[in-house]
Amino acid sequence: MSLKEKLQEDLKSSMKNKDTVRKSVVTLIRASIKQFEVDNRVELEEEGIIDIIAKQLKQRRDALVEFQKASREDLVKETEAEIQVLKEYLPQQLSEEELNEIVKDTISEVGATSMKDMGKIMSAIKPKTKGRADGKLINELIKKNLQ
Repeated sequence: MSLKEKLQEDLKSSMKNKDTVRKSVVTLIRASIKQFEVDNRVELEEEGIIDIIAKQLKQRRDALVEFQKASREDLVKETEAEIQVLKEYLPQQLSEEELNEIVKDTISEVGATSMKDMGKIMSAIKPKTKGRADGKLINELIKKNLQ
């Protein structure tokens, strides 16, 4: 079953089960996919759908930080629930140890020696970790390994 089909089935089941969080998240994902396809006149493959879901996840994580700063517990709980739903559609996330190994290997591959090489490292790591790791965590690990 493709990711699009899974999203369609999950939308139906969330409507039947009155799971409002899942329904709203799946609806937003499907709308984003449709918008991208219409704007670019393409049919998205699995990888493109994963990119869209990863962007949605990043937006939720950024919003979560702001909600926590503002002490909005109602929005924090809602956003955390949305994050859990989004994670279900992404590939298995890499552990910090696995990610650290990838970062170390990539640093040696590109011959990076300082923070000036951050762009080269990030562009080399992105394809290896696409949809399976948070960009902020990758960035932190690169900084830690270059010091």
